[in-house]
Amino acid sequence: MAPHSGDWLLALPIANCGLKLEDEAVRVAVSMRLGLDLCVPHRCQCGSDVDAQGCHAMVCKKATGKIARHQVLNDVIWQALNAAGIPATKEPSGLNRQDGKRPDGLTVILWQVGKFLLWDVTVASTLAASYADIAATGAGLVADEAAERKADKYADFTASYVFEPIAVENLGPLNASALEFIGNLGQRLSNLFGDDRETFFYFSVSL
Repeated sequence: MAPHSGDWLLALPIANCGLKLEDEAVRVAVSMRLGLDLCVPHRCQCGSDVDAQGCHAMVCKKATGKIARHQVLNDVIWQALNAAGIPATKEPSGLNRQDGKRPDGLTVILWQVGKFLLWDVTVASTLAASYADIAATGAGLVADEAAERKADKYADFTASYVFEPIAVENLGPLNASALEFIGNLGQRLSNLFGDDRETFFYFSVSL
């Protein structure tokens, strides 16, 4: 139901660009979409019981997929900015956060209103018990809530930077401001390269 959440189905399966899904990945995606059984019930390495639908893999704290997707999403944003002629650096240092944590990226030239762009990516699972009630009320609401938490985390930087939270639900939807941000970035690329499909390309490879 959320805008662009199914755009990954339209991505061209180009192996050299990392866009070709393995057969197993397609099987899992289709099975989850249709609510089919994915596996034999078993005990996860974290100690939790896994049912036949295998949804626990989306919320398991020991699963490696969440970290990989976070890194891929961050790379997509970083590469798009650089392609649009907006140099950016990942995990910038020297921003003086008391907790020592760093955002995912920072442009090295001004983005808008005389400020640099600061962004941070997060992936939220709508299948987690803590999100179940919110996810049941509407598409993309979990992503919006995750984006608000990111905005609160970096609120101290808004005086000097334009902060953009990129919150993605593991089943597709993005937060509202990220949709606008990617659309804006895609338009800049279209103006630069003369191809009106740039926004479509970035939605299809990032989701």
